[in-house]
Amino acid sequence: MQTLRSSWVWQRWGLRIAGQRFDHGITVNSRSSVEIALNRQCRSFSARVGVDDLSVLGRGAVRFSVHADGQRLWQSPALGPGDRAVPVNVGLAGHERLRLVVEPVGGAAPMTLGTWAESVISCQ
Repeated sequence: MQTLRSSWVWQRWGLRIAGQRFDHGITVNSRSSVEIALNRQCRSFSARVGVDDLSVLGRGAVRFSVHADGQRLWQSPALGPGDRAVPVNVGLAGHERLRLVVEPVGGAAPMTLGTWAESVISCQ
């Protein structure tokens, strides 16, 4: 992970989205960008995304997106507190940089936390 080029990231275990428990993942603010240098040939990125249950005061919706080398590969629908986790699975063949983005939808959502649960980058 490129820490100087990324937003605040909280690596967690035992997190929850809409009451469903996940073993591991990262949690970020409602406006964030996390950049990862792919230092070898990678095949795919997968995760389950949603608003973290710790967002008890957050009522805003967020949208998740996955970018590689400046190109958006995937985008979620608007997700709010209580919405079930949405699966993401994108191919990374030929890409050198991965960027995970969370943005508020329809205005500010400062107390809303986005979670990339069960995140896996599959590489050779």
